[in-house]
Amino acid sequence: MKRKVIIDCDPGIDDSLALMLALSMEELEVAGITVVCGNSPVDMGVSNAKKVLDFMGRLDVPVFAGAKTPLKREYVNALDTHGSDGLGESFLPEIPGYEQTLTATSFMAETIKKGSCSVIALGPLTNLATLYQEDPQAFGQIEEIVSMGGSFRSHGNCSPVAEYNYWADPDGAALVYEAMESLGKTISMVGLDVTRKIVLTPDLLEYMKRLDPHTGEFVEKITKFYFDFHWQQEHLIGCVINDPLAVAYFADRSLCGGFEAYTQVERGGVSMGQTVVDSTNFYRRSPNALVLTQTYPLKFFRLFFSRLLGMAEEDLDLLPVLLKGVVS
Repeated sequence: MKRKVIIDCDPGIDDSLALMLALSMEELEVAGITVVCGNSPVDMGVSNAKKVLDFMGRLDVPVFAGAKTPLKREYVNALDTHGSDGLGESFLPEIPGYEQTLTATSFMAETIKKGSCSVIALGPLTNLATLYQEDPQAFGQIEEIVSMGGSFRSHGNCSPVAEYNYWADPDGAALVYEAMESLGKTISMVGLDVTRKIVLTPDLLEYMKRLDPHTGEFVEKITKFYFDFHWQQEHLIGCVINDPLAVAYFADRSLCGGFEAYTQVERGGVSMGQTVVDSTNFYRRSPNALVLTQTYPLKFFRLFFSRLLGMAEEDLDLLPVLLKGVVS
């Protein structure tokens, strides 16, 4: 049975890969894409989302512009990571038209109130925080929220302790986590503890190109900048593709494991954006997060390749060999 979902994102290279995966999954009905300022400014993110939809032949999926700035702090993009066009400096042609009159939060509220709709949040949580401020009833009706963000024991990627999405708008993230506690619900935190294990290597990319040159060459075009960035910053041969894991986990819970805990997002100071996970139940507060700490890269890449390339998982016989020794 298909689950209706809104994908809230900031495309972004790995957001784009996540969108491609979501649109390839029969388990998901993508009701719409909402864009938030993050990796790229909102207008650029909307443009990039349309480029991905065009490649996938899915321009029927509407794209809505959302928050252009965080709730309180100054906006800091991640174009140094994703390229000057936000899409790996692929400079794909613009897709004119398909503009929407509704704002991201208006679309969210209308769609969620119709029932049985979840949100996969792949960027800063500003749009969701704004929805909570503007229409708490609609926010409370969200079936489930899966968020790519935060970290528990892994180090940060924009400070020693903070992951970018929550660092970019700590007030928005904090508000969403507080709202989830007040509702007695948990948000699935697909953080750096698990996403850092999902590494697209040159061998994996070459395998993709051999299996499906059309899709493989598109992925190569948008990820080359990302590969170079990871080498320069971390001496990693390959690139971490964070966001597709959140989409894959939404469809298949066996891909990740973790534990429930009360989690607080730090709003300022040297630890701004840090997710403080009360793993020992020190505060005796109700869990508001499912903190994911384990994942299975081979299982993920079987799903990622099979759905994106339209192949049976059992035909991907080289994946175990290509992944051997890449991650623990």
